[in-house]
Amino acid sequence: MQAEALRFEKQLITAPYVHPDGRAVQGRIEVRTSPVTGRASRIAFNRAKEKEAGTDRLPDPPPDAQRSDECPFCHPQVYRMTPRLDPALFPEERLVRGDSLLFPNLFPYGRYSAVSLFGRRHFVEIGTADVRSYTDCFINCACYLQILYRKDPRARYMAITQNHLPSAGGSLVHPHLQVHADRVAPNFHRFLEKRCAEHHRQTGGHLFSDYLARETADGGRLIGRTGDWHWLAAFAPEGFYEIWGILPGAFSAPELDLAAWEDLARGVINTQRFYRSLCRNGYNLGLLCQPGGQVEPELRVVILARSNYAAWVRNDHTGYEVMLGDMTTFSAPEETARLARPFWNPR
Repeated sequence: MQAEALRFEKQLITAPYVHPDGRAVQGRIEVRTSPVTGRASRIAFNRAKEKEAGTDRLPDPPPDAQRSDECPFCHPQVYRMTPRLDPALFPEERLVRGDSLLFPNLFPYGRYSAVSLFGRRHFVEIGTADVRSYTDCFINCACYLQILYRKDPRARYMAITQNHLPSAGGSLVHPHLQVHADRVAPNFHRFLEKRCAEHHRQTGGHLFSDYLARETADGGRLIGRTGDWHWLAAFAPEGFYEIWGILPGAFSAPELDLAAWEDLARGVINTQRFYRSLCRNGYNLGLLCQPGGQVEPELRVVILARSNYAAWVRNDHTGYEVMLGDMTTFSAPEETARLARPFWNPR
């Protein structure tokens, strides 16, 4: 029954042409349809060995990597240049966990919008953060969401996100997470709520647990585990080297314990180290949850590499993605998993 509800579809397209050297060539493109979203993505295999500018080595740090005196997230100016939490909702002006400091976003994206800092280091190169700093930052976000949900249970559409470097949309290089809660559902929340409810009606199961079971049986895209988090390459990626972490049976981020956040942090840093091995320095991260629904989505973190933040590097979204709506990547998810697995194995 579950196998019928989740369809892992592939379709091979060939594009014939004559190479400049006179050879007849069949270009290979694979179209994959995500069993979760139903959206198609394309893998252009012929571009896998293309020499992409800016990825032969890890790019130099950003120009402002040393300008901590101008950064509003650095000490001591962080207390002068950042806003304070609403006293009607929070007893403290800012939330503190270890070296992590959380405060409202000066440019909010929704009803409740905050920033959680990793620590006092102004710039941290990809793959070099420590687990404790990430764990404290995640827990700060969870505490923020927990307080908000008690005060305003209608603000159930929650997310923790990260934009690492300007190529991924980051406005400041000082490492931080964004945390959101809103009464108005963003598109992905609204879709997942509907999709999980449909899957539960059809099968009686939970979407991501059943997805994970199928992927475990296949094995080709599995990467590894950190605690109870399962890591795998996305079957139909909507970004380069897209990796998922799934925590089966867990539905509410605010209720996770310390061990779960620490295990998530280790998986995120493993992913960063993998991206660093590919000489990539930008990435996005997203963890969505929506407690209080009839059928809540299980927790899944999505991480994908973005174009490098370096001079003359091309963007990873072209007219094909923006105007036609299909993401096109160059390497198979099975290859992503093969390359990533060493970063989950103990040294």
